[in-house]
Amino acid sequence: MTTQTHTPTAQLPQTLDARNPGQELDLDWVLSAQANTSAIERRCATLPGRRSVKKDYQAAWLLKAITCIDLTTLSGDDTEGRVRRLCAKAANPVRPDILQALGIDGITTGAVCVYHDMVPAAVQALQGTGIPVAAVSTGFPAGLSPFHLRVAEIGESVNAGADEIDIVISRRHVLEGNWQALYDEMRAFRDACGEAHVKAILATGELGTLRNVARASLVCMMAGADFIKTSTGKESVNATLPVTLVMIRAIRDYFERTGYRVGYKPAGGISKAKDALVYLSLMKEELGDRWLQPDLFRFGASSLLGDIERQLEHHVTGAYSAGWRHAVG
Repeated sequence: MTTQTHTPTAQLPQTLDARNPGQELDLDWVLSAQANTSAIERRCATLPGRRSVKKDYQAAWLLKAITCIDLTTLSGDDTEGRVRRLCAKAANPVRPDILQALGIDGITTGAVCVYHDMVPAAVQALQGTGIPVAAVSTGFPAGLSPFHLRVAEIGESVNAGADEIDIVISRRHVLEGNWQALYDEMRAFRDACGEAHVKAILATGELGTLRNVARASLVCMMAGADFIKTSTGKESVNATLPVTLVMIRAIRDYFERTGYRVGYKPAGGISKAKDALVYLSLMKEELGDRWLQPDLFRFGASSLLGDIERQLEHHVTGAYSAGWRHAVG
């Protein structure tokens, strides 16, 4: 089946929804969440073959994907110079000649994501662009530092100018079924973020089952998460389509019951343009066009942008260029 209707443009007007305030922990709701693994895997296995867009339609979807990228650098050898180059790429993600040929201008990535120490450099580099700075926090990636330090780390990043905070949950709370502890932890993190939006990283590759993923998703949303996110990108298994289906159906369930929209961020292992198209099509089918906006959907990626730009150049010129022609930073 070929999807060629309701083609997204590079930039669409955003109508921001009321922020998810959270609610009291509803254990009956949490424990009722189940996941039929075999059915989920069958559905996801068919997606890449059934959802295909070509030519101008593909270019439009790829431009949409760019606006939803959290352009990320989370390496031990990060420098302020690298972060400034990354921010320059975020503000100008596609070569001007390619955009001109496509009739597009003013496109940017959704955000730039860095470690706390790099927040001031990113804030300065992005001044005037409107691109938010996201900081990973709470003992990223393991989340095993003392609790008071994890909360304090959030405050330091917010004070440094971060607009969004990507926190990591304590996986042991999920594995032990201690949903109250997970709720209390997430609520404390949300409160520490203040006006900054919080993305809850579930580290789904370490949660054991899809049922645990569904329940952890609900608990984090009940505690006030603005986004739920698959992975840190540091686990052996990161974003997958089955995990994505479980998480976005939890988001749909939460919206239908509460009226509040929560965002979704797959992260880790999404490096090819064709993969981005599959994730976007799944979001559209399960949640609708509203969740194709960057305030509700992000890719956590570093190399994805380079491949998308390469595919856009091929669309314009008919030839594939070398990867080094599309450096990220």
